[in-house]
Amino acid sequence: MRIATKAVLALTVMAAPAFAEYPERPITMLVPWSAGGGTDAVARILAQEMQTALGQPVNVVNREGAGGIIGHSAMIEAEPDGYTIGLATAEITTYAAIGSSSISSEGMAPVALVNFDASSFNVAANSPWENAKDALADIGANPGKYKASGFPVGAAYHLAFASFMQANGVDPTALTVVPSQGAAPGFQELVSGGVEVVPSSLPEAQPMRDAGLVKTLAVLSAERLEAYPDIPTAEEATGIASVGGTWRGIVAPKDTDPAVVTKLEEAVKTAYDTAAFQEFMKNRGFGMRYLPAGEFGSFMAEAATTNASVIEALGLKQ
Repeated sequence: MRIATKAVLALTVMAAPAFAEYPERPITMLVPWSAGGGTDAVARILAQEMQTALGQPVNVVNREGAGGIIGHSAMIEAEPDGYTIGLATAEITTYAAIGSSSISSEGMAPVALVNFDASSFNVAANSPWENAKDALADIGANPGKYKASGFPVGAAYHLAFASFMQANGVDPTALTVVPSQGAAPGFQELVSGGVEVVPSSLPEAQPMRDAGLVKTLAVLSAERLEAYPDIPTAEEATGIASVGGTWRGIVAPKDTDPAVVTKLEEAVKTAYDTAAFQEFMKNRGFGMRYLPAGEFGSFMAEAATTNASVIEALGLKQ
């Protein structure tokens, strides 16, 4: 009997490592965009704070290419063991609707949203438009006359502004798009008179605003932004609510153990609340918004539905 008991105890001790608490080893955080960009910067400060909460290194790996498809695909296809996670971006809610890839947020286990950068409606300082409502009315009454830039076709800010137009009863194709790789060249076009509208985040617009070359008619946010209290929300400016922009959030592969997702969610919240993360985001001009797993999942599903409608209206489906 004693021998049998010793044998059971020995087996229990040998089996113990298999049931050790997650995480037992380093975690990889995939980023679908290149090193040095905004998403990469957010990932690295978040990983730094998460590894303190988890007690294991969180290593950032960039898997850029194909407009974010390569990195997002890698997040979905990873082993659902909690050791490969990703910092997903708004583009994951557009690929399927556009037809560039079949991947979507449905292939992911949402962990937490950590950032939302609301789009703003920017025009030249000498523009005759004094408010967003009059500007939209003019654009709608003169399809093809006015141009917008500051984004690639189908990018988050393009879709956000198109949705804003739709919400106000304006055909989103009424505004001609002059594609650019980001806000900076778009603002150059704006101040030179080549285009009339640049949708962008407010931090991206700030240098031109400070120089007195650009004015902002509205921000597509539910509330005025703390750093820009003088800029009205879309609802204040037009009477119709419209929220849109770009965002970033932590995800895991779809079949990840719910207990592991919960552990990751707790670590993200801890990291989000640290002074280091809060100060970094504020100093770099990133919008702060946190949503736990369940709400983040609903947020992505709603974004996918909205984007699909706008993509169809714009004729962007491949």
